[in-house]
Amino acid sequence: MKRLQLNFWTPVTLAIAALIATPILFVLSSVFTDSGEVWRHLVETVLGRYILNSLWLMLGVGFGVTVVGVTAAWLVTMCRFWGKRFWEVVLLLPLAAPAYLLAYVYTDLLDYYGWVQRTLRDIFGWSSAQDYWFPAVRSLPGAIIMLVLVLYPYVYLLARVSFLEQSATTVEASRTLGCTPWQSFWAIALPLARPAVTAGLALALMETLNDFGTVQFFGVETFTTGIYRTWFGLGEPQAAAQLAATLMIFIAALLLLEKWSRQQAKYYQTSNNYSAPNLYQLPRWRSLLANLFCFIPVFFGFILPIGVLLEMAFNRPQSRFKLQFGEFAQHSFVLATLTAFLAVAIAIILAYGQRLNQSLVIRFGIRVAALGYAIPGSVIAVGILIPIGKLDNAIANFFKAQFDISTGLLLSGTVVALIFAYLVRFLAVSFGAVETSLGKIKPTLDDASRSLGYSPIKTLIQVHTPLMWSGLLTAAMLVFVDVMKELPATLVIRPFNFDTLAVKVYQYASDERLVEASVPALAILGVGLIPVIFLSWQISHSRTE
Repeated sequence: MKRLQLNFWTPVTLAIAALIATPILFVLSSVFTDSGEVWRHLVETVLGRYILNSLWLMLGVGFGVTVVGVTAAWLVTMCRFWGKRFWEVVLLLPLAAPAYLLAYVYTDLLDYYGWVQRTLRDIFGWSSAQDYWFPAVRSLPGAIIMLVLVLYPYVYLLARVSFLEQSATTVEASRTLGCTPWQSFWAIALPLARPAVTAGLALALMETLNDFGTVQFFGVETFTTGIYRTWFGLGEPQAAAQLAATLMIFIAALLLLEKWSRQQAKYYQTSNNYSAPNLYQLPRWRSLLANLFCFIPVFFGFILPIGVLLEMAFNRPQSRFKLQFGEFAQHSFVLATLTAFLAVAIAIILAYGQRLNQSLVIRFGIRVAALGYAIPGSVIAVGILIPIGKLDNAIANFFKAQFDISTGLLLSGTVVALIFAYLVRFLAVSFGAVETSLGKIKPTLDDASRSLGYSPIKTLIQVHTPLMWSGLLTAAMLVFVDVMKELPATLVIRPFNFDTLAVKVYQYASDERLVEASVPALAILGVGLIPVIFLSWQISHSRTE
Protein backbone atom coordinates (compact mmCIF):
# COMPACT_ATOMS: atom_id res chain seq x y z
CA MET A 1 0.00 0.00 0.00
CA LYS A 2 2.77 2.42 0.93
CA ARG A 3 4.56 1.76 -2.37
CA LEU A 4 1.35 2.38 -4.33
CA GLN A 5 0.87 5.69 -2.53
CA LEU A 6 4.40 6.81 -3.36
CA ASN A 7 4.15 5.63 -6.95
CA PHE A 8 1.12 7.86 -7.47
CA TRP A 9 1.65 10.93 -5.28
CA THR A 10 5.39 11.41 -5.62
CA PRO A 11 5.58 11.96 -9.41
CA VAL A 12 2.37 14.03 -9.38
CA THR A 13 3.70 16.22 -6.58
CA LEU A 14 7.07 16.68 -8.25
CA ALA A 15 5.49 17.41 -11.65
CA ILE A 16 3.22 20.13 -10.22
CA ALA A 17 6.05 21.63 -8.18
CA ALA A 18 8.31 21.70 -11.25
CA LEU A 19 5.61 23.35 -13.39
CA ILE A 20 4.93 26.06 -10.81
CA ALA A 21 8.66 26.68 -10.30
CA THR A 22 9.42 26.95 -14.04
CA PRO A 23 8.99 30.76 -14.35
CA ILE A 24 11.21 31.36 -11.32
CA LEU A 25 13.92 29.05 -12.62
CA PHE A 26 13.71 30.61 -16.08
CA VAL A 27 14.30 34.09 -14.69
CA LEU A 28 17.28 32.85 -12.70
CA SER A 29 18.73 31.15 -15.79
CA SER A 30 18.60 34.45 -17.71
CA VAL A 31 21.63 35.61 -15.73
CA PHE A 32 23.81 33.36 -17.88
CA THR A 33 22.55 34.66 -21.24
CA ASP A 34 23.92 37.57 -23.23
CA SER A 35 21.48 40.40 -23.97
CA GLY A 36 24.06 42.42 -25.87
CA GLU A 37 24.38 46.18 -25.71
CA VAL A 38 21.01 46.68 -24.05
CA TRP A 39 22.13 45.29 -20.71
CA ARG A 40 25.33 47.31 -20.79
CA HIS A 41 23.26 50.39 -21.57
CA LEU A 42 20.99 49.68 -18.60
CA VAL A 43 24.00 49.19 -16.30
CA GLU A 44 25.57 52.47 -17.41
CA THR A 45 22.39 54.57 -17.21
CA VAL A 46 19.56 53.39 -14.97
CA LEU A 47 20.53 50.24 -13.05
CA GLY A 48 22.23 52.21 -10.29
CA ARG A 49 19.11 54.35 -9.90
CA TYR A 50 16.88 51.27 -9.75
CA ILE A 51 19.05 49.76 -7.01
CA LEU A 52 19.35 52.98 -5.00
CA ASN A 53 15.62 53.80 -5.16
CA SER A 54 14.68 50.21 -4.28
CA LEU A 55 17.03 50.25 -1.29
CA TRP A 56 15.73 53.60 -0.02
CA LEU A 57 12.18 52.36 -0.50
CA MET A 58 12.91 49.21 1.50
CA LEU A 59 14.68 51.12 4.28
CA GLY A 60 11.93 53.71 4.60
CA VAL A 61 9.07 51.22 4.49
CA GLY A 62 10.90 48.81 6.78
CA PHE A 63 11.48 51.48 9.42
CA GLY A 64 7.93 52.81 9.16
CA VAL A 65 6.06 49.50 9.34
CA THR A 66 8.22 48.31 12.24
CA VAL A 67 7.64 51.44 14.34
CA VAL A 68 3.92 51.66 13.63
CA GLY A 69 3.19 47.91 13.72
CA VAL A 70 5.16 47.00 16.85
CA THR A 71 4.06 50.06 18.84
CA ALA A 72 0.40 49.58 17.95
CA ALA A 73 0.58 45.86 18.80
CA TRP A 74 2.18 46.59 22.18
CA LEU A 75 -0.37 49.27 23.05
CA VAL A 76 -3.47 47.16 22.34
CA THR A 77 -2.00 43.97 23.83
CA MET A 78 -0.20 45.04 26.99
CA CYS A 79 -1.85 48.37 27.94
CA ARG A 80 -5.29 49.26 29.22
CA PHE A 81 -6.90 52.44 27.90
CA TRP A 82 -10.27 53.60 26.67
CA GLY A 83 -10.85 52.45 23.07
CA LYS A 84 -8.38 49.55 23.22
CA ARG A 85 -10.95 46.93 22.13
CA PHE A 86 -11.95 49.04 19.17
CA TRP A 87 -8.42 49.71 17.95
CA GLU A 88 -7.17 46.14 18.19
CA VAL A 89 -9.62 45.25 15.39
CA VAL A 90 -9.70 48.49 13.38
CA LEU A 91 -5.91 48.67 13.06
CA LEU A 92 -6.12 45.89 10.48
CA LEU A 93 -8.41 47.79 8.10
CA PRO A 94 -5.67 49.44 5.96
CA LEU A 95 -4.64 45.94 4.90
CA ALA A 96 -7.69 45.95 2.60
CA ALA A 97 -6.45 48.94 0.58
CA PRO A 98 -3.85 48.45 -2.17
CA ALA A 99 -1.10 51.07 -2.00
CA TYR A 100 -1.79 52.30 -5.52
CA LEU A 101 -5.33 53.33 -4.49
CA LEU A 102 -3.93 55.52 -1.73
CA ALA A 103 -1.43 56.98 -4.19
CA TYR A 104 -4.23 58.05 -6.53
CA VAL A 105 -6.41 59.46 -3.74
CA TYR A 106 -3.67 61.48 -2.05
CA THR A 107 -2.42 62.83 -5.36
CA ASP A 108 -5.93 64.10 -6.06
CA LEU A 109 -6.04 65.67 -2.58
CA LEU A 110 -2.54 67.10 -2.29
CA ASP A 111 -1.33 68.11 -5.74
CA TYR A 112 -1.43 71.72 -6.98
CA TYR A 113 -5.05 71.55 -8.12
CA GLY A 114 -6.14 69.35 -5.21
CA TRP A 115 -8.50 70.35 -2.42
CA VAL A 116 -5.76 70.93 0.19
CA GLN A 117 -3.62 73.37 -1.82
CA ARG A 118 -6.67 75.15 -3.26
CA THR A 119 -7.97 75.69 0.26
CA LEU A 120 -4.61 77.01 1.45
CA ARG A 121 -4.43 79.44 -1.47
CA ASP A 122 -7.95 80.68 -0.73
CA ILE A 123 -7.23 81.16 2.98
CA PHE A 124 -3.87 82.91 2.68
CA GLY A 125 -4.43 84.64 -0.64
CA TRP A 126 -1.58 82.91 -2.44
CA SER A 127 -1.79 83.17 -6.21
CA SER A 128 0.73 80.56 -7.41
CA ALA A 129 3.13 77.86 -6.24
CA GLN A 130 5.94 80.44 -6.02
CA ASP A 131 4.18 82.04 -3.05
CA TYR A 132 4.53 78.99 -0.80
CA TRP A 133 6.24 75.64 -0.41
CA PHE A 134 4.31 72.37 -0.32
CA PRO A 135 5.87 68.88 -0.16
CA ALA A 136 5.60 66.91 -3.39
CA VAL A 137 3.35 63.91 -2.94
CA ARG A 138 4.69 62.31 -6.13
CA SER A 139 8.13 61.49 -4.74
CA LEU A 140 10.11 58.73 -3.06
CA PRO A 141 9.07 59.88 0.47
CA GLY A 142 5.46 59.98 -0.74
CA ALA A 143 5.70 56.40 -2.01
CA ILE A 144 7.23 55.30 1.30
CA ILE A 145 4.35 56.84 3.27
CA MET A 146 1.72 55.23 1.03
CA LEU A 147 3.31 51.80 1.42
CA VAL A 148 3.76 52.16 5.20
CA LEU A 149 0.08 53.02 5.61
CA VAL A 150 -1.10 49.80 3.96
CA LEU A 151 1.69 47.39 4.95
CA TYR A 152 2.15 48.04 8.68
CA PRO A 153 -0.69 45.53 9.49
CA TYR A 154 1.65 42.68 8.49
CA VAL A 155 3.98 43.58 11.37
CA TYR A 156 1.11 44.55 13.67
CA LEU A 157 -0.69 41.23 13.21
CA LEU A 158 2.30 38.97 13.79
CA ALA A 159 3.70 41.09 16.63
CA ARG A 160 0.32 41.12 18.39
CA VAL A 161 0.02 37.33 18.14
CA SER A 162 3.54 37.01 19.56
CA PHE A 163 2.80 39.37 22.46
CA LEU A 164 -0.40 37.45 23.23
CA GLU A 165 1.51 34.16 23.36
CA GLN A 166 4.12 35.47 25.80
CA SER A 167 3.60 34.40 29.37
CA ALA A 168 2.81 37.28 31.71
CA THR A 169 5.12 35.82 34.38
CA THR A 170 8.18 36.71 32.30
CA VAL A 171 7.26 40.38 32.03
CA GLU A 172 6.12 40.54 35.65
CA ALA A 173 9.47 39.11 36.78
CA SER A 174 11.22 42.02 35.10
CA ARG A 175 8.84 44.45 36.83
CA THR A 176 9.69 42.98 40.24
CA LEU A 177 13.35 43.64 39.44
CA GLY A 178 12.62 47.34 39.03
CA CYS A 179 12.04 47.62 35.30
CA THR A 180 9.54 50.17 34.08
CA PRO A 181 6.94 49.03 31.50
CA TRP A 182 9.04 50.66 28.78
CA GLN A 183 12.21 48.87 29.96
CA SER A 184 10.33 45.54 30.14
CA PHE A 185 9.19 46.07 26.57
CA TRP A 186 12.73 46.67 25.28
CA ALA A 187 14.49 44.02 27.39
CA ILE A 188 11.93 41.19 27.45
CA ALA A 189 8.85 41.45 25.21
CA LEU A 190 10.48 42.80 22.04
CA PRO A 191 13.36 40.26 21.93
CA LEU A 192 10.86 37.42 22.42
CA ALA A 193 8.74 38.82 19.57
CA ARG A 194 11.70 39.46 17.27
CA PRO A 195 11.18 36.42 14.99
CA ALA A 196 7.51 37.36 14.48
CA VAL A 197 8.38 41.01 13.85
CA THR A 198 11.06 40.01 11.35
CA ALA A 199 8.64 37.70 9.54
CA GLY A 200 6.09 40.50 9.27
CA LEU A 201 8.78 42.91 8.11
CA ALA A 202 9.91 40.45 5.43
CA LEU A 203 6.34 40.16 4.12
CA ALA A 204 5.98 43.94 4.02
CA LEU A 205 9.27 44.38 2.16
CA MET A 206 8.35 41.70 -0.36
CA GLU A 207 5.13 43.56 -1.08
CA THR A 208 7.18 46.76 -1.36
CA LEU A 209 9.38 45.26 -4.04
CA ASN A 210 6.29 43.90 -5.81
CA ASP A 211 4.57 47.29 -5.95
CA PHE A 212 4.15 48.78 -9.39
CA GLY A 213 1.16 51.12 -9.37
CA THR A 214 2.41 53.40 -6.58
CA VAL A 215 6.00 53.84 -7.72
CA GLN A 216 5.01 54.19 -11.37
CA PHE A 217 2.37 56.81 -10.60
CA PHE A 218 4.78 58.74 -8.37
CA GLY A 219 7.60 58.58 -10.92
CA VAL A 220 9.95 56.58 -8.68
CA GLU A 221 12.21 54.38 -10.80
CA THR A 222 12.51 50.94 -9.23
CA PHE A 223 13.06 47.45 -10.57
CA THR A 224 9.36 46.85 -11.21
CA THR A 225 8.98 49.99 -13.34
CA GLY A 226 12.30 49.25 -15.03
CA ILE A 227 11.22 45.74 -16.01
CA TYR A 228 7.98 47.04 -17.50
CA ARG A 229 9.76 49.86 -19.35
CA THR A 230 12.54 47.62 -20.69
CA TRP A 231 10.07 45.09 -22.05
CA PHE A 232 7.41 47.36 -23.51
CA GLY A 233 9.40 50.55 -24.03
CA LEU A 234 12.62 49.12 -25.41
CA GLY A 235 11.16 45.83 -26.67
CA GLU A 236 13.91 43.82 -24.96
CA PRO A 237 12.42 40.85 -23.06
CA GLN A 238 15.85 39.30 -22.41
CA ALA A 239 17.17 42.44 -20.73
CA ALA A 240 13.92 42.63 -18.75
CA ALA A 241 14.51 39.05 -17.59
CA GLN A 242 18.01 40.00 -16.39
CA LEU A 243 16.58 42.95 -14.48
CA ALA A 244 14.09 40.55 -12.95
CA ALA A 245 16.92 38.20 -11.95
CA THR A 246 18.73 41.12 -10.30
CA LEU A 247 15.58 41.94 -8.36
CA MET A 248 15.41 38.35 -7.15
CA ILE A 249 18.75 38.93 -5.42
CA PHE A 250 16.98 41.42 -3.16
CA ILE A 251 14.23 38.87 -2.52
CA ALA A 252 16.75 36.16 -1.67
CA ALA A 253 18.48 38.54 0.73
CA LEU A 254 15.17 39.20 2.50
CA LEU A 255 14.40 35.49 2.81
CA LEU A 256 17.87 34.76 4.17
CA LEU A 257 17.57 37.66 6.62
CA GLU A 258 14.25 36.37 7.90
CA LYS A 259 15.61 32.83 8.30
CA TRP A 260 18.82 34.07 9.91
CA SER A 261 16.84 36.13 12.40
CA ARG A 262 14.86 33.10 13.52
CA GLN A 263 17.96 30.96 13.85
CA GLN A 264 19.98 33.59 15.69
CA ALA A 265 17.28 34.34 18.27
CA LYS A 266 18.55 33.33 21.71
CA TYR A 267 15.57 34.36 23.80
CA TYR A 268 13.36 31.59 25.14
CA GLN A 269 10.41 31.33 27.46
CA THR A 270 11.17 29.06 30.37
CA SER A 271 7.57 28.04 31.00
CA ASN A 272 4.79 26.68 28.83
CA ASN A 273 2.15 27.84 31.27
CA TYR A 274 0.20 30.74 29.87
CA SER A 275 -1.39 33.36 32.08
CA ALA A 276 -3.19 36.47 31.00
CA PRO A 277 -0.96 39.55 30.91
CA ASN A 278 -1.18 42.06 33.72
CA LEU A 279 -2.16 45.12 31.69
CA TYR A 280 -0.52 48.45 32.34
CA GLN A 281 -3.13 51.13 33.01
CA LEU A 282 -2.28 54.23 31.00
CA PRO A 283 -2.86 57.62 32.68
CA ARG A 284 -5.35 59.94 31.01
CA TRP A 285 -2.88 61.93 28.92
CA ARG A 286 -1.04 58.78 27.80
CA SER A 287 -4.37 57.19 26.97
CA LEU A 288 -5.11 60.14 24.70
CA LEU A 289 -1.71 59.73 23.03
CA ALA A 290 -2.35 55.99 22.57
CA ASN A 291 -5.70 56.70 20.90
CA LEU A 292 -4.09 59.33 18.69
CA PHE A 293 -1.29 56.96 17.68
CA CYS A 294 -3.79 54.25 16.70
CA PHE A 295 -6.07 56.75 14.96
CA ILE A 296 -3.47 58.25 12.60
CA PRO A 297 -2.61 55.14 10.50
CA VAL A 298 -6.24 53.99 10.38
CA PHE A 299 -7.51 57.43 9.37
CA PHE A 300 -4.92 58.10 6.69
CA GLY A 301 -4.64 54.48 5.55
CA PHE A 302 -8.35 53.66 5.30
CA ILE A 303 -10.96 56.15 6.51
CA LEU A 304 -9.86 59.20 4.51
CA PRO A 305 -9.20 57.32 1.22
CA ILE A 306 -12.49 55.45 1.35
CA GLY A 307 -14.30 58.67 2.26
CA VAL A 308 -12.81 60.47 -0.75
CA LEU A 309 -13.72 57.59 -3.06
CA LEU A 310 -17.29 57.46 -1.71
CA GLU A 311 -17.67 61.20 -2.23
CA MET A 312 -16.48 60.83 -5.80
CA ALA A 313 -18.69 57.86 -6.50
CA PHE A 314 -21.93 59.39 -5.26
CA ASN A 315 -21.55 63.14 -5.73
CA ARG A 316 -19.80 63.53 -9.07
CA PRO A 317 -21.59 62.67 -12.32
CA GLN A 318 -18.50 61.32 -14.10
CA SER A 319 -18.39 58.33 -11.75
CA ARG A 320 -21.85 56.97 -12.53
CA PHE A 321 -22.03 53.24 -13.07
CA LYS A 322 -21.42 52.21 -16.65
CA LEU A 323 -22.20 49.01 -18.47
CA GLN A 324 -18.48 48.30 -18.78
CA PHE A 325 -18.07 48.25 -15.01
CA GLY A 326 -20.02 44.99 -14.87
CA GLU A 327 -17.71 43.53 -17.51
CA PHE A 328 -14.56 44.50 -15.57
CA ALA A 329 -16.04 43.16 -12.34
CA GLN A 330 -16.99 39.91 -14.08
CA HIS A 331 -13.46 39.48 -15.43
CA SER A 332 -11.97 40.04 -11.96
CA PHE A 333 -14.48 37.73 -10.28
CA VAL A 334 -14.01 34.88 -12.77
CA LEU A 335 -10.22 35.10 -12.64
CA ALA A 336 -10.18 35.24 -8.84
CA THR A 337 -12.66 32.36 -8.48
CA LEU A 338 -10.86 30.04 -10.91
CA THR A 339 -7.47 30.82 -9.41
CA ALA A 340 -8.70 30.31 -5.84
CA PHE A 341 -10.21 26.92 -6.75
CA LEU A 342 -7.10 25.73 -8.60
CA ALA A 343 -4.73 27.09 -5.95
CA VAL A 344 -6.52 25.20 -3.18
CA ALA A 345 -6.71 22.00 -5.24
CA ILE A 346 -3.00 22.15 -6.08
CA ALA A 347 -2.12 23.00 -2.49
CA ILE A 348 -4.03 19.93 -1.30
CA ILE A 349 -2.12 17.69 -3.71
CA LEU A 350 1.24 19.14 -2.69
CA ALA A 351 0.53 19.07 1.05
CA TYR A 352 -0.83 15.52 0.94
CA GLY A 353 2.06 14.37 -1.24
CA GLN A 354 4.45 15.81 1.34
CA ARG A 355 2.53 14.08 4.11
CA LEU A 356 2.89 10.70 2.38
CA ASN A 357 6.53 11.18 1.40
CA GLN A 358 8.81 13.30 3.58
CA SER A 359 11.85 12.86 1.33
CA LEU A 360 14.24 15.74 0.78
CA VAL A 361 13.43 15.88 -2.94
CA ILE A 362 9.70 16.35 -2.29
CA ARG A 363 10.21 18.98 0.39
CA PHE A 364 12.75 20.92 -1.68
CA GLY A 365 10.56 20.87 -4.78
CA ILE A 366 7.56 22.14 -2.86
CA ARG A 367 9.54 24.92 -1.19
CA VAL A 368 10.85 26.12 -4.54
CA ALA A 369 7.32 26.11 -5.96
CA ALA A 370 6.11 28.07 -2.94
CA LEU A 371 8.66 30.84 -3.51
CA GLY A 372 6.24 32.61 -5.85
CA TYR A 373 4.71 34.81 -3.16
CA ALA A 374 8.16 36.27 -2.54
CA ILE A 375 8.59 37.08 -6.24
CA PRO A 376 7.07 40.29 -7.65
CA GLY A 377 4.33 39.92 -10.24
CA SER A 378 6.41 41.68 -12.88
CA VAL A 379 9.19 39.09 -12.45
CA ILE A 380 6.71 36.22 -12.74
CA ALA A 381 5.25 37.82 -15.87
CA VAL A 382 8.71 37.84 -17.45
CA GLY A 383 9.30 34.23 -16.44
CA ILE A 384 6.03 33.14 -18.03
CA LEU A 385 5.73 35.15 -21.23
CA ILE A 386 9.18 34.41 -22.65
CA PRO A 387 9.05 30.57 -22.37
CA ILE A 388 5.38 30.50 -23.37
CA GLY A 389 6.21 32.63 -26.41
CA LYS A 390 8.95 30.19 -27.39
CA LEU A 391 6.57 27.26 -26.92
CA ASP A 392 3.91 28.95 -29.05
CA ASN A 393 6.41 29.60 -31.81
CA ALA A 394 7.63 25.99 -31.72
CA ILE A 395 4.07 24.67 -31.97
CA ALA A 396 3.24 27.09 -34.79
CA ASN A 397 6.36 26.11 -36.74
CA PHE A 398 5.62 22.41 -36.29
CA PHE A 399 2.04 22.64 -37.54
CA LYS A 400 3.11 24.91 -40.38
CA ALA A 401 5.81 22.52 -41.50
CA GLN A 402 3.83 19.29 -41.06
CA PHE A 403 0.26 20.28 -41.94
CA ASP A 404 0.58 23.77 -43.47
CA ILE A 405 -1.72 25.09 -40.72
CA SER A 406 -1.23 28.45 -39.02
CA THR A 407 -2.05 28.01 -35.33
CA GLY A 408 -1.03 31.49 -34.19
CA LEU A 409 -0.36 32.11 -30.49
CA LEU A 410 -2.18 29.47 -28.45
CA LEU A 411 -1.06 30.43 -24.94
CA SER A 412 0.57 33.88 -25.04
CA GLY A 413 -1.77 36.67 -24.02
CA THR A 414 -4.54 34.31 -22.90
CA VAL A 415 -6.51 33.81 -19.72
CA VAL A 416 -4.70 30.50 -19.25
CA ALA A 417 -1.33 32.26 -19.05
CA LEU A 418 -2.76 34.86 -16.67
CA ILE A 419 -4.22 32.26 -14.30
CA PHE A 420 -0.93 30.37 -14.39
CA ALA A 421 0.84 33.58 -13.33
CA TYR A 422 -1.60 33.98 -10.45
CA LEU A 423 -0.98 30.38 -9.37
CA VAL A 424 2.78 30.88 -9.39
CA ARG A 425 2.40 34.11 -7.42
CA PHE A 426 -0.17 33.03 -4.82
CA LEU A 427 0.19 29.26 -4.46
CA ALA A 428 2.27 29.81 -1.33
CA VAL A 429 -0.72 31.55 0.31
CA SER A 430 -3.03 28.59 -0.19
CA PHE A 431 -0.31 26.02 0.52
CA GLY A 432 0.52 27.60 3.87
CA ALA A 433 -3.10 27.47 5.03
CA VAL A 434 -3.65 23.92 3.74
CA GLU A 435 -0.37 22.61 5.15
CA THR A 436 -1.20 24.06 8.56
CA SER A 437 -4.68 22.51 8.58
CA LEU A 438 -3.42 19.14 7.39
CA GLY A 439 -0.62 19.17 9.95
CA LYS A 440 -3.17 19.34 12.77
CA ILE A 441 -4.65 15.98 11.75
CA LYS A 442 -3.01 13.10 13.59
CA PRO A 443 -1.32 10.48 11.40
CA THR A 444 -3.18 7.79 13.34
CA LEU A 445 -6.32 8.78 11.41
CA ASP A 446 -4.54 7.86 8.17
CA ASP A 447 -3.62 4.47 9.61
CA ALA A 448 -7.16 3.88 10.84
CA SER A 449 -8.59 4.82 7.44
CA ARG A 450 -6.23 2.49 5.59
CA SER A 451 -7.03 -0.35 7.99
CA LEU A 452 -10.67 0.04 6.93
CA GLY A 453 -9.71 -0.36 3.29
CA TYR A 454 -9.75 3.30 2.24
CA SER A 455 -7.37 4.30 -0.53
CA PRO A 456 -5.21 7.44 -0.10
CA ILE A 457 -7.51 9.47 -2.36
CA LYS A 458 -10.62 8.26 -0.53
CA THR A 459 -8.94 9.05 2.80
CA LEU A 460 -8.16 12.55 1.61
CA ILE A 461 -11.69 13.20 0.36
CA GLN A 462 -13.74 11.59 3.11
CA VAL A 463 -11.52 11.97 6.17
CA HIS A 464 -9.11 14.87 5.76
CA THR A 465 -11.13 17.34 3.69
CA PRO A 466 -14.03 17.70 6.20
CA LEU A 467 -11.50 18.28 8.99
CA MET A 468 -9.63 20.86 6.92
CA TRP A 469 -12.73 22.69 5.67
CA SER A 470 -12.08 25.89 7.63
CA GLY A 471 -8.47 26.05 6.43
CA LEU A 472 -9.52 25.41 2.83
CA LEU A 473 -12.04 28.25 2.95
CA THR A 474 -9.41 30.56 4.44
CA ALA A 475 -6.93 29.65 1.70
CA ALA A 476 -9.49 30.20 -1.06
CA MET A 477 -10.58 33.53 0.40
CA LEU A 478 -7.03 34.86 0.70
CA VAL A 479 -6.12 33.86 -2.85
CA PHE A 480 -9.38 35.34 -4.17
CA VAL A 481 -8.66 38.72 -2.63
CA ASP A 482 -5.00 38.74 -3.67
CA VAL A 483 -5.98 38.09 -7.29
CA MET A 484 -8.55 40.89 -7.21
CA LYS A 485 -5.85 43.37 -6.14
CA GLU A 486 -2.96 42.09 -8.28
CA LEU A 487 -1.78 44.67 -10.80
CA PRO A 488 1.75 44.07 -12.27
CA ALA A 489 1.21 40.52 -13.57
CA THR A 490 -2.29 41.35 -14.82
CA LEU A 491 -1.10 44.45 -16.61
CA VAL A 492 1.60 42.54 -18.50
CA ILE A 493 -0.03 39.18 -19.26
CA ARG A 494 -3.75 39.93 -19.70
CA PRO A 495 -5.32 39.21 -23.09
CA PHE A 496 -5.92 42.09 -25.47
CA ASN A 497 -8.97 44.18 -24.50
CA PHE A 498 -9.43 42.07 -21.35
CA ASP A 499 -9.36 44.44 -18.38
CA THR A 500 -9.95 43.85 -14.68
CA LEU A 501 -10.97 46.24 -11.93
CA ALA A 502 -7.34 46.73 -10.88
CA VAL A 503 -6.24 47.46 -14.45
CA LYS A 504 -9.07 49.95 -15.04
CA VAL A 505 -8.30 51.78 -11.80
CA TYR A 506 -4.67 52.03 -12.89
CA GLN A 507 -5.60 53.23 -16.39
CA TYR A 508 -8.13 55.80 -15.18
CA ALA A 509 -5.73 57.15 -12.56
CA SER A 510 -2.86 57.31 -15.06
CA ASP A 511 -5.11 59.42 -17.30
CA GLU A 512 -5.94 61.71 -14.35
CA ARG A 513 -9.54 60.38 -14.31
CA LEU A 514 -9.68 59.39 -10.66
CA VAL A 515 -13.39 60.19 -10.39
CA GLU A 516 -14.16 57.48 -12.95
CA ALA A 517 -11.83 55.13 -11.09
CA SER A 518 -13.71 55.58 -7.80
CA VAL A 519 -16.35 52.87 -8.36
CA PRO A 520 -13.96 50.04 -9.35
CA ALA A 521 -11.59 51.19 -6.59
CA LEU A 522 -14.39 50.87 -4.04
CA ALA A 523 -15.17 47.41 -5.37
CA ILE A 524 -11.55 46.34 -4.81
CA LEU A 525 -11.64 47.81 -1.30
CA GLY A 526 -14.90 46.02 -0.53
CA VAL A 527 -13.47 42.66 -1.57
CA GLY A 528 -10.26 43.36 0.35
CA LEU A 529 -12.27 43.82 3.54
CA ILE A 530 -13.32 40.14 3.53
CA PRO A 531 -10.07 38.65 4.88
CA VAL A 532 -9.51 41.67 7.11
CA ILE A 533 -12.85 41.13 8.84
CA PHE A 534 -12.03 37.44 9.18
CA LEU A 535 -8.62 38.19 10.71
CA SER A 536 -10.19 40.76 13.03
CA TRP A 537 -12.68 38.17 14.20
CA GLN A 538 -9.87 35.71 14.87
CA ILE A 539 -7.94 38.28 16.91
CA SER A 540 -10.99 39.24 18.95
CA HIS A 541 -11.55 35.55 19.79
CA SER A 542 -7.92 34.88 20.65
CA ARG A 543 -6.75 34.46 24.23
CA THR A 544 -8.79 36.70 26.43
CA GLU A 545 -7.26 38.90 29.06
